[in-house]
Order: sequence, then C-alpha cells, then structure tokens
Amino acid sequence: MTGLVIAVAALWGAATGVLVPRAAYRFSVPAGEEGWRERCPGGHPIRGPIRGWIGPARCRACADGAVTAVTAVTAVTTDDADTAVAKKSYGPSAPLLALVTALLCAGLAAATGTRPEIGVWLLIAPVGVLLAVVDFRVKRLPDVLTLPLAAAVLALLGVVALVPEHAGDWVTALLASLALGAGYFVLWLINPGGMGFGDVKLALGTGAALGWYGWPTVMLGTFAGFLLGALYGGALLVARRAGRKTAIPFGPFLIAGAYVGLLIGAYAA
Repeated sequence: MTGLVIAVAALWGAATGVLVPRAAYRFSVPAGEEGWRERCPGGHPIRGPIRGWIGPARCRACADGAVTAVTAVTAVTTDDADTAVAKKSYGPSAPLLALVTALLCAGLAAATGTRPEIGVWLLIAPVGVLLAVVDFRVKRLPDVLTLPLAAAVLALLGVVALVPEHAGDWVTALLASLALGAGYFVLWLINPGGMGFGDVKLALGTGAALGWYGWPTVMLGTFAGFLLGALYGGALLVARRAGRKTAIPFGPFLIAGAYVGLLIGAYAA
C-alpha cells in the first residue's frame, strides 16, 4: 500500500509541477509593485485555464507570430515551427518544476506512509515550490499566497486531527505557527534589511506544518533553513557572485528547511 501511495504522490507532484510555471511568472512582480503580471513578455494578455493562472508559461500569440515570421523568410518545416514556438516560452521550466515537485511529493509519501496527514503535505507541496520560485526570481513572497497557506495548513490539519491513525497534534501546530511567526518577526525588527516581512508571514505556515510533529521537528526544520541559507550565501561569496552585504532570498531556504523537518518528523512519528 505504501508503494502505491508513493507512486500516486509522484504522479500528483509531476502533474501539479507542470501547472506552476505560469503562476510563478505572474506572481514574479518586483518588490514594491502590487498585483501580478497580466501580460506575457511580448505584451499579449495571458490566457488559459482558470483565467490564465495554471499551466506552462507559453504564449500562443507570440508563437503564432514566430511561425508566421519563419514562413515569411524560409520554407517552413516542422522543426522550424517547433523551434519558433519553443522560443516563445517564458517563466521557469515546466519539466524541471514537475521533476522537483514529483520527487518532493514522493519523499513526503515515503516518510508519511498511509497516515491521513499525507493529504495535507501533498496539497501544500506545489504551493511551497511556487513560493520558492517566485522568491528566487524577484525576492518577494506574495501575501496572497503566504497568508492563505498558513490558514489552509491549520484548517486542514484540524480536519486531519479528527481522523484516526494521524500522528500529530493540532494544538502544537497552532502554537508552533505563532511561535515561529513571532520569532521571525523579532528577527525582522532587528534586521529589516536581512529578512523580508514576507518571510515572517511564510513562517506562520511552515511553523504549523512542522509543529504537527512536535517541537523537536520545529527546531530541526528551522535550523535546517538557516543552515541551507548560510551554505548558499557562503557558496556565492566563494564564487565571488555576491558580497557580504548582498541580500539573498531566504524564503526558498525557509521552505526547504521545513520540508527537511517534515520528512524527518514524519518518518520518526
């Protein structure tokens, strides 16, 4: 049964990962600007499933224009048309995000098994990948994602707490959410330039997820996030791609640390 859960989780991750790129592009608005992108890099309105929010980041209008340009200059072949269309893709790579999300979901399923909280982890995994991509691209964590994520994690875990065979505690999840959010808020007050307020809001959701498996998991996931961020910053310094005062997005490492904590916490539960 666990093998089946892992396989289904991997397929779920691959399917949802393919849907992330367009949303990642639209949410990747530079810090200081409100809202989200309404047009592709070529200036065409973004259209598609659910008002253009999900799916690969490709523009049909740009692709049609590229194919037309190819036919006007050369005798078009299938390879020419395919190349022109591919050049009109934008945003992060759909195959890469599908692979990352599939591996993440499969790992969570392997660690959690058939316990009911696996449903929560699989639902929030693509959102975590989306947030990490957006923060890496524009150093920004949109409120429209971070705050609903925290509320959704607590609400879903509250439902799971009513189901037999779960291995966590909802009250600890709530307290951990508040504690981690407060801790990051203090860090933000101490050094606003080193940490964005979006990280504080994101910590509410990651704290809730980690707290489900207890305080040791909270501490492990938090430490892992800071460690991964420090390693990344150190690597940039060694490669001379950043200075000591260069700001780096911390959200991806906060998320990665939370997943490390979840994997270990779920396996040990």
